[in-house]
Amino acid sequence: MTPLITLSAAAAAIDGRNVDTDQIIPARFLKADRGQPGGYGRYLFHDVRRDAQGNESAQFVLNQPRFRSPGILVAEHNFGCGSSREGAVYALADCGVRAVIAPSFGDIFFNNCLKNGLLPLRLDEHSVAALIYQLHHADDPAQTQVDIDLESQTVRWQPPGGAAPAIHAFDIDPFWRECLMKGVDEVELTLSYLDQIGEFESRYLAEHPWINTR
Repeated sequence: MTPLITLSAAAAAIDGRNVDTDQIIPARFLKADRGQPGGYGRYLFHDVRRDAQGNESAQFVLNQPRFRSPGILVAEHNFGCGSSREGAVYALADCGVRAVIAPSFGDIFFNNCLKNGLLPLRLDEHSVAALIYQLHHADDPAQTQVDIDLESQTVRWQPPGGAAPAIHAFDIDPFWRECLMKGVDEVELTLSYLDQIGEFESRYLAEHPWINTR
């Protein structure tokens, strides 16, 4: 996985509460070969992005030229609810999304994001609503850019009209913060501490020889 320390990217707003994993990627695509060009990203939001004939809907945000390749999605309450399919996270990642900002997430989706190098960032409802409104009415590409700093645990964007930048702190579990910043999952992070683990075992067994069964 690619480390995520800072991210400055265009953001796109996904409307609607309780957007579930079947909307993110319909179940019938989960047997597709992810190794093909575009991976699961080919099917991201397929059934709301395309009509019955497979044509793109001009109204759907990700079909609009300036929002085709967002690095960040901004969503409403309970994003990623529903089934536990990890393919929902694959579809987002394969489209280049590295973070999703929302007031709340489906629990399994939230954990799947962290395990696959994608940041699920919780912000209060008022701040998210303000950002969604700004993205819907942006007349300048600069107004769609969002900056995330995982080291300082802050997210920032520039409101229109010369207002001061909106800067918000967010919480993240220290373990997953380290994983994201190093670009590793929990197994890889554990393996990176093998020398320290070995040193501890040697010291512990020397201090407690009666438990040494070797």
